[in-house]
Amino acid sequence: MNHITSSTEPFPTAQTLDAATTSHTQNRFRISTRKLPISKSAAIDDLSTRLGIPMPEMIFGDNIVSITHLPSSWSLGFNTPDALDAVDKTDKHMLKVAYARDWESTREGTTQSIKEVVKPYDWSYSTTYAGTVQQPADDAQRHYFQPTHKRIPIELLKRRDPILFFDEVVLYESELDDNGISIYSAKLRVHDQRMLLLCRLFMRLDNVVVRIRDTRVYVDFTTDEVIREYTVKEESFDNVKRALRMQGRLPDDVTIGLRDANTLDALLPIVEQRIEAVEFSK
Repeated sequence: MNHITSSTEPFPTAQTLDAATTSHTQNRFRISTRKLPISKSAAIDDLSTRLGIPMPEMIFGDNIVSITHLPSSWSLGFNTPDALDAVDKTDKHMLKVAYARDWESTREGTTQSIKEVVKPYDWSYSTTYAGTVQQPADDAQRHYFQPTHKRIPIELLKRRDPILFFDEVVLYESELDDNGISIYSAKLRVHDQRMLLLCRLFMRLDNVVVRIRDTRVYVDFTTDEVIREYTVKEESFDNVKRALRMQGRLPDDVTIGLRDANTLDALLPIVEQRIEAVEFSK
């Protein structure tokens, strides 16, 4: 496949999107992923105009992950535009880099005028996105996620069952003006009787905060049940760094640990969690 090489090249054609999409069917579900190069300037400008906020440095605007229940055409998907649209477009959740406090103290009265020129938004791109549900508008039997006390069966997922389909997809990434990282990505694996999809927002603002927002989607292929678990974890940068040191890590290992979401996940307290499920009649 010939990738886009010019910033003025048109948006990807339907044929290009189809060619870049990989699908796997398991029982009554189809799992699809699509990975294309970073979006070009025209696509980025269009998305920024539509959403009303500047875009991160790296936008994979055509990448997707989707799970479709074939008999009902119900689907749960993850895509870049919807993920960025769930970023706060006000100044209520804006974060400040550590040195910004000193900068503002020496320029009292000027920050308000800056806000009037630059539209405020959560520039850490800490999306609250947990997926996009689609189903036929003319279908009388609608399927909705409902709160549940069921949990994702972690012990079953720990079994060494053969992996029939695996993929990783990045939707967007920002280095936060060299002050950390914000990345939204998805990873999935499909087994014979079940699958797990993890969509993760990992945001680290150096000397300020570390944040992980996970959406786990579990599908049981024998019962046609889908469980979605959304978990928010957050801790101050100093506390996370201290926890890494208390593990006996050397300074270089602490630096490496601060860049690894899997390492940090166990160190962050849960501040929000919801679990919901949807079942399909066979």
